[in-house]
Amino acid sequence: MHILIDGHLDLAWNAAAHDRDLSLSLDEMNRAEIGMNDVSYRGLATTTFPEMRAAGIHLCLGTLLARSGPEHQRKQKYLRTEIDYNTRIGSYAAAHAQLACYDFWERQGEIRLIHTAADLESHWQNQPEGQDSKSPIGIILSMEGADPIPEPSMLEVFYQAGLRAIGPAHYGHSHYAAGTAVEGPITADGRQLLQEMERLKMGLDVTHLSDRSMAEAFDLFGGTLWASHHNSRTLVPNQRQISDEQMKTVIERDGVIGTACDAWMLQTGWIIGKTRPDQLTMSAVVDHIDYVCQMAGNANHAAIGTDLDGGYGTEQTPTDLKTIADLQKVGELLADRGYSDADITKIFSENWLRVFRRILPDQ
Repeated sequence: MHILIDGHLDLAWNAAAHDRDLSLSLDEMNRAEIGMNDVSYRGLATTTFPEMRAAGIHLCLGTLLARSGPEHQRKQKYLRTEIDYNTRIGSYAAAHAQLACYDFWERQGEIRLIHTAADLESHWQNQPEGQDSKSPIGIILSMEGADPIPEPSMLEVFYQAGLRAIGPAHYGHSHYAAGTAVEGPITADGRQLLQEMERLKMGLDVTHLSDRSMAEAFDLFGGTLWASHHNSRTLVPNQRQISDEQMKTVIERDGVIGTACDAWMLQTGWIIGKTRPDQLTMSAVVDHIDYVCQMAGNANHAAIGTDLDGGYGTEQTPTDLKTIADLQKVGELLADRGYSDADITKIFSENWLRVFRRILPDQ
């Protein structure tokens, strides 16, 4: 088994917004949702802490996710009431509720919050022994959409709470940038936020940024950046995906591109809620990983950022991905395509470790 780092999991959002107990086995958690119909993916989850351990996940980026941008009021088309808030204080409070989830899990011994380089090295050296290990999973906090930060000067509040990376926008326009499904620039507050992030040596996640906002972010931000869960636009054309030129810039900046497991990002023509995953397999995940490697000319910039249970379940994953533990199949498929064990290790963990070591303070 290859030890794995997952570059994007909405763990606390699943707990706080969907009342999911991630300490349960996957079967137990899904059975608890029988009869619930508030969202289409009830009972179809893939991710709990036991399943993450079975997947070999020793570390991940865990998100804070709440939106309150101008298009996220409840009457608007981007409505998802488990994400969207009418007010800045609503998204600020929701992010702190998610912080409380991570605090609770750490107290229970399920996770270990990674705030410093020293935390990272001690955690990484203490790797689990076998699938049944109860060792805590390391979590580095990232924010998906910066709306919970009421103003750039308050970034320090979240930094002191352990936040180490930010993606300025999610879907639609945030208060800081334009995201998926819209177009537009980095706002004045967004420019100031990027300056504060660079001062604190935080990571910039360009995932979800619109083309214009991403281009401006590349110019404005001189620190460490990555695309945590961003598949190839050439393989599956869509504005949500990363273009070749954007990918080249991330590679030139010594960043990392994490491949996601959301089916509509893996298969051209997928219609959410209608297309079934009968013909889609994990080979498509490997296609996107391989594409990054071919663009780079090496395996130094490809990684995994599953986004599993990020607003969907097994109705929208490859047919041979029923649990996050199935990620180990990626290593087997890469080996079948001629990837060496050393390169698979880079893709599974070492590439993420390289960028994490640049953003974490020593102590």
